[in-house]
Amino acid sequence: MNFRDNLLPDKKYITSWISAGWTNDVMTYINLIYLGIITDRIPIVAMFTPSHIGGAVPPIPFGDVFDVPRLRQLLKRPVLEWREVKDSSSRELDDLGCWNIWEAVQDREHYPRHSVVPDMLSIDISYTKAPKWLKLIPNFEHDMHSTFWSLAVLGFPEGRRDNLVPPRESQHHHVMLPPDEQVLCYDYLYYVCAAQPFEFDFDYSPAWRYVGQYMRWTPQLEALVDHYVRRTIGVSDGEVTPTWIAVHIRHGDFKNWCGNVPIEDCFAPLSVIARRVQEVKEEILEKKGIVVEHVIMTSDERDEAWWASVRSRGWFQVDHSETVEQYGAW
Repeated sequence: MNFRDNLLPDKKYITSWISAGWTNDVMTYINLIYLGIITDRIPIVAMFTPSHIGGAVPPIPFGDVFDVPRLRQLLKRPVLEWREVKDSSSRELDDLGCWNIWEAVQDREHYPRHSVVPDMLSIDISYTKAPKWLKLIPNFEHDMHSTFWSLAVLGFPEGRRDNLVPPRESQHHHVMLPPDEQVLCYDYLYYVCAAQPFEFDFDYSPAWRYVGQYMRWTPQLEALVDHYVRRTIGVSDGEVTPTWIAVHIRHGDFKNWCGNVPIEDCFAPLSVIARRVQEVKEEILEKKGIVVEHVIMTSDERDEAWWASVRSRGWFQVDHSETVEQYGAW
């Protein structure tokens, strides 16, 4: 069965693919859903790929991580997953015409942004190169952002028609298809903003305000978190889980950015992290009236002396020695 057989003929849809690390992939899907809002299209969200844990691990559906029913309710709009549109075990290769944004915003790679997701979904894509005017900062090689509304233009009949060029041949069926009109498709939506690059850092960010803030972990993940928190802190059965905040310190691959600077001078010392933790505690107390009782540290740091210093501050370290065996690599 072709995925189109599961689409409503009177509805329009939008989709895209991920191609980065997990955090960036989450932001990419947030951008996709927001673009669906402003184009009045139903987003079809694909899975997460194991970019950070190894290709031997299967992907995990978006809805196994984030609470999609809750998201639909709060957005007051439908949000679909690809597993609801196409059987994940289907090997039928479906054709789809998509916009190639990647070549419009950078000049180093002369092809669409690569993603393993279309192959996982058995979708054979014919890409059409998008116009250069999509790029937020013209001719600036150090940034690759386009804007939501410039991309939205391509999702409407006039904008689509006025920017069509001969499409690239698809990889498998060798067909040349213009961008699909019912399923608006882009190769990559991480580098998208409303006003300035990487605006997730700012309070006006529309992708965050209208989508991101409504995304929550699934109830199953929330329960798993509570289980680990209680075990880590040492909460007895029947007791209420105390207030806590978590700090994640990423050292593993970040040391590659230190260059010739010694690690101890490159990474923030625990004393600095402790100061920031205290600032967060004070802010939570001031804004929410909540006293944070515990601090849980997570990190890929393997230096036991560093961890000893963490514990000496009264902070907790999570025991993940059996996590993979019990719950899988994800």
